[in-house]
Amino acid sequence: MRGLTDYVLKPLTFIGALNWGLIGIFGFDLVAFIFGPATLASSIVYSLVGIAALVWLIIMLVEKMSNN
Repeated sequence: MRGLTDYVLKPLTFIGALNWGLIGIFGFDLVAFIFGPATLASSIVYSLVGIAALVWLIIMLVEKMSNN
């Protein structure tokens, strides 16, 4: 599980956090800039980032519960 978290989930979550930071501070959507606004590619990126964050959250909760 550590490889999935380190090489897939963390980078995708970081990309999402960076994008939201850019939107909040500068009003600039990096994903829409790269892939185009409301395109299939941007929707896939947004979906992958959201799924990665959800899976990472579940993994962290399961690990925390198993350590207690």
